[in-house]
Amino acid sequence: MIIDSFDSQSEPKINPWIKEDALAADACIITFSYIIEKYVQDHYDLEQIGESVAVTGNLPIYQFSHNGKRFAFLKTYAGAPACVATIEDTLSVFRTDKYIVFGGSGCLNKKIAHGKVMVPTEAYRDEGTSYHYAPASDYITIRNSDVVAKFMEESRIPYVEGKTWTTDSFYRETGNNFERRKADGCISVEMECSAIQSMCDFRNLNLYIWAIMMNCILGII
Repeated sequence: MIIDSFDSQSEPKINPWIKEDALAADACIITFSYIIEKYVQDHYDLEQIGESVAVTGNLPIYQFSHNGKRFAFLKTYAGAPACVATIEDTLSVFRTDKYIVFGGSGCLNKKIAHGKVMVPTEAYRDEGTSYHYAPASDYITIRNSDVVAKFMEESRIPYVEGKTWTTDSFYRETGNNFERRKADGCISVEMECSAIQSMCDFRNLNLYIWAIMMNCILGII
């Protein structure tokens, strides 16, 4: 079966190049938004230190300093395969074990989640990428959700914790699947969370991820 893709017994034919003497960063901040990328470019003294190379266009990787800390920063692609590959590419540009990722998500439960930051605690693996990084399972645990929730609490940012549904197919979020995921306790839907967590687990990296609730699916909730 396709979900039996995880292979821990043999080496991959292509590996990311992990540069041991790469620049050290306290953390890497990743966004999906060109608006946020533009804001950071306009308000911080960025230095380009590398790029993720792709036929669709190279993605610049920057560094900047803030409050005595050094951060890497980049905008990545939406969707699990491209997003995860981009993060893998960063391993040759800088060294850090902390990845801070934030984007947008659809809302499955307007009563408890709309207008709040979503801090995922588990992600339903309705995508393919994660099955190459971890054994098959329905859900993957988002390991640092407690750290993210504490940050939101201390910053007085409205948030909600719960399960998220990671899908590969934006236009195939069908009514039946919507109801199944909602009944299972999912309160958001997005396209990257479970895949990024599985990759970070595989590479021994710490992921800190959250999303802004952007819309309510089909306006029916």
